[in-house]
Amino acid sequence: MNEHEKISYVEFPAKDLVATKKFFAEAFGWSFVDYGPEYIAFSDEGLDGGFFKSDLSSSTATGSALIVFYSNTLEQTQSKIESADGAIIKPIFSFPGGKRFHFTDPNGNEYAVWSDIDE
Repeated sequence: MNEHEKISYVEFPAKDLVATKKFFAEAFGWSFVDYGPEYIAFSDEGLDGGFFKSDLSSSTATGSALIVFYSNTLEQTQSKIESADGAIIKPIFSFPGGKRFHFTDPNGNEYAVWSDIDE
């Protein structure tokens, strides 16, 4: 449901849309709708969004916003990401309120996963 002046959608660059669909389906169980050869969309994943064909990628090192997933089982989520060909770029570390790690998808886009559950 769209709410007035609230974030409703997010878009990411992707060099390889096929690899993107495969990665997010395997790691997180996402499904996609294809909108031509240069755009795919996802919904019902906490926030709706899409991936557009681009040679660029998003990274905090270049000033990009960081999208952060939540997990009840941080190590299990990390294992799923690695099995789906994601790369862990910052191993699990503690911070006030929990633990998290950072990873990249096959396109080089950076994300994080956090948990407040002590495993």
